[in-house]
Amino acid sequence: MATPRDAFHVWIPIDVRWGDMDAFGHVNNAKYFTYCESARIRYFEEVGIRGDGPRGGLGPAVVQASCNFRRQVHYPAALEVGVRTSKIGRSSFTLDYAIYRRDDGELVADGSSVVVWVDYGAGVSRPLPDDLTARIRALDPLPA
Repeated sequence: MATPRDAFHVWIPIDVRWGDMDAFGHVNNAKYFTYCESARIRYFEEVGIRGDGPRGGLGPAVVQASCNFRRQVHYPAALEVGVRTSKIGRSSFTLDYAIYRRDDGELVADGSSVVVWVDYGAGVSRPLPDDLTARIRALDPLPA
């Protein structure tokens, strides 16, 4: 069952491009991951994750991603992607995504990703910073 729309606090608009379609005339499944990536980056900005790439420091890394394709989308289409944190662990957090048509509000896809806080130089996970966890919880209140 999909997460209720009002559970999402960060949204981005997506305009489907002609080049997003595949040979079958609908949006290619890989594009949905790109749409979620754009929403994830916006979410990172909202919670203060700023970065200049993995230069030996600490930062986020997606270690798992999934998408449920609910409805076909064809060009032209205007979509919106919602993103929220649904779980926080010691060194990771789970993001949920929902992609809706802007014109009629129909859910076309949903999914999730697991983001791990990593030490890029050492290639190992590290505990989430307490201030980051607090900012995530302020944006997306979760059960303790």
